[in-house]
This record gives sequence, structure tokens and C-alpha cells, in this order.
Amino acid sequence: MKDLLRELDAWTADGRSVGRAVVVRTFGSAPRPEGAVLLTSDDGRLAGSVSGGCVEGAAAEEIERARQDGHSRVIRYGISDEQAWDVGLACGGTVDVLVEPRVDPVVTAAARELGRAVITPLPADAPGPEFGPHEPGEGARPAPPLVVDASGVLTGTTGDPALDAELVAAATDVLERGRSRTLEAGGRSWFIEAFPVQPRLVIVGAVQVAMALDVMARTLGYRTVVIDGRPAFATRERFPDADALLVGWPDELADTIGLGPADAVVVLSHDVKFDEPAIVTALSRGCRYVGAVGSRKTQGDRRTRLLAAGVTEEALDRLRGPIGLDLGGREPAETALATMAEVVAARYGGSGVPMRDRARRT
Repeated sequence: MKDLLRELDAWTADGRSVGRAVVVRTFGSAPRPEGAVLLTSDDGRLAGSVSGGCVEGAAAEEIERARQDGHSRVIRYGISDEQAWDVGLACGGTVDVLVEPRVDPVVTAAARELGRAVITPLPADAPGPEFGPHEPGEGARPAPPLVVDASGVLTGTTGDPALDAELVAAATDVLERGRSRTLEAGGRSWFIEAFPVQPRLVIVGAVQVAMALDVMARTLGYRTVVIDGRPAFATRERFPDADALLVGWPDELADTIGLGPADAVVVLSHDVKFDEPAIVTALSRGCRYVGAVGSRKTQGDRRTRLLAAGVTEEALDRLRGPIGLDLGGREPAETALATMAEVVAARYGGSGVPMRDRARRT
């Protein structure tokens, strides 16, 4: 949705009414994920996609129907392999699409502000989580959505404190993962639409691996911050596109960059007096990922020193090292790839064999 704000603004500035369709559930190899959006204006303009081209025409017709009767409804579309092939996709799937007569201002605001999850109660006649055909219902007037921010504060209420708490927990998880989804709770379906803050990778140590890691992270949609105490290393010649490039001690710069739980921190500098304050700071601030380079012996020695310095066993259990997934490579770019793979896996709860858990090689 946030990618379509320019079109939305232009159409509304022209005085046009804008409706939308959004994917709320998928089955099989669906061409577009939950949260994919199609916008249509009342003069026939389209932006976005819910299927890569397979059912856009049908979805646009449903938006027009919703515009006429004022009802939201969920339509289940089965996309055959033949349809998918015709529009250049590898295979088909099934998608549930929420069709709305207009774009709710709450959704637009969340897409602008980010760090928000919008919870929309789906019509009572929406298809459930069971796979199978479903005839479209009459839908219902759009219900007011709820909003959960990145700190877990709920705006609005269902009237049921227990249900509110369940929705907040699910919305917080959706924001953490950055992926929208539909939840069954309280006897109905709720679509939780994620508008997360752009993820950020903080790289401590402007070494050769960091140069490749900065490029990979930005390619994957991360903002990057590179920190090093050596001015000769932290230069724009080496990191021309990093979002922030800072010279100094990472523990002293933590407030400057607003280091917090949404950040991933990768420590690459191979310098005890620089690495360990960075690790302690990242762990104390609850960063979602904290990893540090070093052999098993280095990690063991580091752990002993940090325990003696007062860092708890529980905190150190969150430290990932040796850093990265075991891809087998040893070149700087290969190490960067293994590191970024572990950062992404940690964000989404993916599987993978961390270097620290791999079988010892002879």
C-alpha cells in the first residue's frame, strides 16, 4: 500500500473516489503475498496488483460493485496454472481478496507514518481458513479498523479486553516480521496489515566484509549505519551509499542513532576494546539480532570476559557467533552473504544452520 501513495494522492487531488482490493489470505503458490494491493479510481485508473495480472480485471469490477453498494466483501479467486502462465507466472494458487469501496483514511495514515499495524474486521460471510471454493457473499458496511503501533499501544477496541490483547500480540508479531496476515480470533476473521518501519542494519567495523554487507543489506531493503573508530576506514569512498557513516565508539553513538529493538547489529571489527562495548550496548538495548565475528575460541574467551563484566548468561545466549549461516565460503563477499542470510532468518524465524552450530570440519 505504501508504494501506491503517490497514485492515491494524485487521484484524490483530482477529486476522484478510490477503492481498493487487498490480498488477505493465500493458498498454494499464489502469485502475490498477503498485503498486496490494487487501487482503482472511479474514472477507471488502476495501480498495483493482487495477482500479477490473473484476476485484476475481476477485482476491479468487484471494487466498482463495492463502490455502488457501499459493502466490503472477501472474494476467493482460484488462479489456474494456465492463467498464471498466460501472464508470465510459473504457477497458480488461490487468494482471498478483501474488496473495499474506499481506502480507509486510517490505512493511508499508517502507510505514511509506518511502524503501524492496521487490524480490519472482515465481513462475517468472508471465507474461512479452510481451502476450497467459496461463493461471494453480500459483505457488509466497512467496520472501523483498529491500529497497533510499534510499542504495542492499541487505538480502538473490540470491547473484549482478552480479544484486544490477542490482537495486539498478533499485530506486534506482524510488525516484527513485516508480513501481513489474517487471524481467526473471537469467532471471526481479522486482517492485520503491516506497515513496518524500514529495517536497519548497524555495522560495527568498516572492514572489507562490511563493504559487501552494506550493499547486500540495502538491496534487501535495509537502511544501513556503518560505525568505525578509524577515520581512514569509515570513508565515503569505501561506503558511498550507506545511509549513515559515523566515526566513533559504537556505545557512545547508540543514542545518536537511536539504537533499539528493531535494529540488527553486526560486529566485524576484530578489536576487543571496540567489539565488546558494542556487543554489550546492543544486547542491553534488546536489538533483534546481535552477531560478532570470531572463531569458537574467540567467542569462548569473549563470553568469559563479558560474564566477568556482569553480562548475564541469558543476554549472552542471544549473541550469535561465529557469525552467519554455514554456506561454506570464506571470501569477504561470501562471509557478508552468510551474515546477511542469518540476519534475515532471525527476522522471519527462518531455518538455517548457524556457523556456531555446524559440525566441526576436519
